[in-house]
Order: sequence, then C-alpha cells, then structure tokens
Amino acid sequence: MSALLTPARREFLVSALRYGVAGVANTLVGLTIILALDVGLHVDPHIANAIGYAVGVCVSFALSKLFVFKARRAARSAPLRYGVAVAVAFALNQGVLTLARLILPHGALFDVAAQGAAVASYTAALFLLSHFWVFAHQPTTTDRDAAWTA
Repeated sequence: MSALLTPARREFLVSALRYGVAGVANTLVGLTIILALDVGLHVDPHIANAIGYAVGVCVSFALSKLFVFKARRAARSAPLRYGVAVAVAFALNQGVLTLARLILPHGALFDVAAQGAAVASYTAALFLLSHFWVFAHQPTTTDRDAAWTA
C-alpha cells in the first residue's frame, strides 16, 4: 500500500483536500460580499457579483499560496501566473458550458448539469494549474542532493 501512496502522491492528495476546504471558505466570503452589496446595500446585482468575484480571486490566491500549497516563498511571477491560470480555467469553464448546453437536452435539470460540469472543469483546471505551474515546488539544492543520496 505504501508503494501506491508515494510522498508526491500524498502531497498532491493533501493539497487537493486543502483546496476543497479553501474553496468552501472562499465561496462563503465571496457570496457574503455579493449578498451584502446586492441585498443589503442595493448595489446593482452585476456590480455586486463582479466585486464579490474580484475579492474571491484575491482570497483564493492568498489561501492557495499560504494554506493549500504552502508556497510562502512563491516566485514573484506567482500573482501573474495565477491570473493567467484563472483566465484559462474560466475559458475552459465557458467552453464546457457551451458544449454541454449544445449536446444536452433542454430543461432545468440539464441546465443545472451543464453548470455543474462547467464549475467542475474550472475547479479542476485551476487546481492542476496552481499545483503544477503557479505554485510548483522548486527544489532547493538540499532537496536535489537528498534525492541523489536516497
């Protein structure tokens, strides 16, 4: 069993679990802001939504950097890379949504399924891009030396 759960796989699974926890927290923050602006302060719903999502992207970056991937010394390019990753994930989301709406039958249940598939594609793509590109582990000299001696 331990051969199946290598340190790299364990790290990946733990990161995925943390990503889920961070996603729930981020959703609560974003939704709270959206509802406070829309329902509480009567801001235009589209503006409230945009502000909530903008704050959500910032919170998501911070949680990903510090909690999910524990990249305390992330490269200076990490915020830009994260922005690109969000844009790529959103483009995939829109593509999946468009395709699902084209191939699925019409109806509320299928609309929900299409949105669900789109959300799942965004979530998976952003996690994978964050794990392997935005916050990719850059081994230190000590890590490389340990790999050769192990």
